[in-house]
Amino acid sequence: MKVKPVILCGGSGTRLFPNFKKSPSKQFIDFGGWTLFEKTLDRISNSIFDSPIISTNKSYEKLVRKFLKKKKIKKFKIILEPAKKNTAPAIICSSLIQEIKINQPVVFFPSDHYLPEKNKFNQILKSNLSNLNNNNIFIFGIKPKTPNINYGYLITKKTNKNINKVTRFIEKPYENKAKKLIDQKAYWNSGIVLARKDSIINNTKKIQKKLFNHCLKSIIKSKFKNNKINLNKKNFSKIKAISFDYAILEKATNVNAIKLNLEWSDLGSWVEIFKIIKSKSIKTFINKNTFYRPWGNYKNFFRGENFLLKELTVYKKSSISLQKHRHRAEHWTVMSGKPKITIGKKIFFKKANESVFIPKGAIHRIENIYSKPIKIVEAQLGYILKEKDIVRYQDMYGRVK
Repeated sequence: MKVKPVILCGGSGTRLFPNFKKSPSKQFIDFGGWTLFEKTLDRISNSIFDSPIISTNKSYEKLVRKFLKKKKIKKFKIILEPAKKNTAPAIICSSLIQEIKINQPVVFFPSDHYLPEKNKFNQILKSNLSNLNNNNIFIFGIKPKTPNINYGYLITKKTNKNINKVTRFIEKPYENKAKKLIDQKAYWNSGIVLARKDSIINNTKKIQKKLFNHCLKSIIKSKFKNNKINLNKKNFSKIKAISFDYAILEKATNVNAIKLNLEWSDLGSWVEIFKIIKSKSIKTFINKNTFYRPWGNYKNFFRGENFLLKELTVYKKSSISLQKHRHRAEHWTVMSGKPKITIGKKIFFKKANESVFIPKGAIHRIENIYSKPIKIVEAQLGYILKEKDIVRYQDMYGRVK
């Protein structure tokens, strides 16, 4: 029996675009000819998969159909949620549609993850299908490369040759805690779930009976038209917004991890996006897009819709001007060095891997008072992203007009 892929496609880009009235959806951002949603569709273009189900909302329907057409996927179902309720209702409602057979394996993919080694992933998924039954659930864990504080973690215990039982879920930890978790051989929680339909139903009925009933009524009373399912608004509105981890996985007694040692990221930060784009940039492109200033240089790596990704290098004993921008905000993440940062009346230091947000109109500056150069990833966020959008107040190089 083929695996039914369900793509969870209802999220937005609020982490990347704070304070935006309409945040661009991360899964649909064009990163130079590709989007994360397209990469997810590519992952299921394999003979082990059945036709996909896309769980999304009305505002994304046109984009979803656009990319399905681009990828020449003709057979599919779209489930439209009337409101954003997190991943638990999306997974449970998707599992309940008649198109999925009662004992069919289902894999739930977040649509905004970067997982380029699709063939290896699919081989590992296939090798675990024989372990599925009507009660267990599998979550894919990623072997950590760094003590990342933006991911949840899994602690596991080997129960036999092929099964790693999840004994504990840890939400996004502090850096010191993350380091200890890696020492304990914890894995990142990817959010990719594999289970049979009957297992999702059995666990939900047992652990979240009220949630199950609301989801079931939302499906039963939904409107079907061709390849689209509009969930019933009245019943769906009664559902409490909750993640599948909190609602089911952390309470279920038979959750196991499938461990992956593959490249993976949820591209939830500008640094992660920057690293992927930089790794694909050739030397001639970087040289062409490097601009020198008295304080150092900046490299323009990628311009997308409402954002520009740059890398700043501030030389020793140097400083950018004290300035503000009328049309853009900025997000800085320190890659190396220890910058002295001014934002408004606040002056503070940041170290590697720490970030700061500069709101539109805020007066700000980076100073390097040390001997080692500073490197910063800068994401400019706004509808106008031009160098002209600089109002200088103080400048050690005489550039204040």
